[in-house]
Amino acid sequence: MPVNILNLPAYKILRVEETEHDYHIRTELAQSPTRCPACGHARLQRYGRNEQVVRDLSIHGKRVGIYVDTQRWRCQACGKTFMEPLPAVNAKREMTDRLVAWIGQQSLRRTFTSIAEDIGLDEKTVRNIFRDYVNEMEETVRFETPAWMGIDEIHLIRPRCVISNIRSNTVVNLLPNRNKDTVVHYLSHLDGRHQVQTVAMDMWTPYREAVQSVMPDARIVIDKFHVVRMANDAVEKVRKSLRESLTPKQRRGLMHDRFVLLKRERDLNDKERLLLSGWAANYSELGEAYRLKEAFYGVYEGMGTLDQALARYSAWHRSVSPEVRDAFADLIRAFTNWQPQILAYFEHPVTNAYTESLNSLIRVMNRLGRGYSFEALRAKILFTEGVQRKTQPKFRRREAEPSFGYAAFEMVGRTSFGQDQHEMVEAAKNYGADISTLTRLIEEGKL
Repeated sequence: MPVNILNLPAYKILRVEETEHDYHIRTELAQSPTRCPACGHARLQRYGRNEQVVRDLSIHGKRVGIYVDTQRWRCQACGKTFMEPLPAVNAKREMTDRLVAWIGQQSLRRTFTSIAEDIGLDEKTVRNIFRDYVNEMEETVRFETPAWMGIDEIHLIRPRCVISNIRSNTVVNLLPNRNKDTVVHYLSHLDGRHQVQTVAMDMWTPYREAVQSVMPDARIVIDKFHVVRMANDAVEKVRKSLRESLTPKQRRGLMHDRFVLLKRERDLNDKERLLLSGWAANYSELGEAYRLKEAFYGVYEGMGTLDQALARYSAWHRSVSPEVRDAFADLIRAFTNWQPQILAYFEHPVTNAYTESLNSLIRVMNRLGRGYSFEALRAKILFTEGVQRKTQPKFRRREAEPSFGYAAFEMVGRTSFGQDQHEMVEAAKNYGADISTLTRLIEEGKL
């Protein structure tokens, strides 16, 4: 009898045919049914045969087709006929359960086309299995609702909303867009949403309105990096406004030295300080813009209380000269319109700035996986095996209650064999896709 290379005990191998690219494995079921699935009667009569072809995992790098010689049966009690059920075969597709599971897992790491070529399937079939796999993950995988939530934007084909757990440095969801209705729908259906204490976000009004309508008790905190970045943008505006008055050579020099203007003064080396002083001496507006940018960083670097931060900002605002006021107008307007949420940072210094690193990594994913839909890229980020940050359940030893007689002997005997002597004190938790792990896998080309 041929060796059971399938490792499927329910099937008896009749013969194995090997070609250059495939294994054709002829089989039959090891055990026939004993009762009618409709009425449960045991009087069964053979009623013809049929060969079914089932695809399975590759063996030795070759595609596998299992040819099952199945028997049709007729129940002599109820008259109904039925085919022998095929164990370990997916109910929706003519392939084994393990192959369906493998395709689902692999589709998060590889292109649909490459998987289809390996198994000998149509790409559409792989895509449908992927969709079912993701739907199953959506139903069975539950991420912990973050007490410190981040709501930000990433570019995944186009701008999307990313929900993160700031404490755990994880991504818990990606929404198809950043519209208010979309965010409201997500937050409204979030288990434990009343446990959210703070929400860090950028200055996007739909985010603020969504959180205020669904989680009014959560404290909204504007990510400081989105605010201070506006000071750098102001310097850029002044730099670009000077280009008209420069010679082509000077224009190229200013473009080359723009990184100096965006760099913090404390981080400049001697050469960069010399370059900065030269531009500031020749173009006073540029020097003034750089001074104001550095001074605005000081609003945050002083930290302290909310009132102290507001006093520092007020002093900075008064120091803005008329010559560069237009360049800083967006920053001043944003601080005015978002003042309570910006100042909340000084009482709740949370930030989701690390999600910014995802943008560059996702651009790589988009480039490597051209043709991927948003749903496919989202699934790769959230559900790829080994990406999620999980904890194991915690147990503690249960103290045995004092007892006497036979009952005591029975209890001690039971606990001595390791039964009922521990109780769970904390269930396993899943905090979402770990950003540092995502970064590593993408950089290594494994995602």
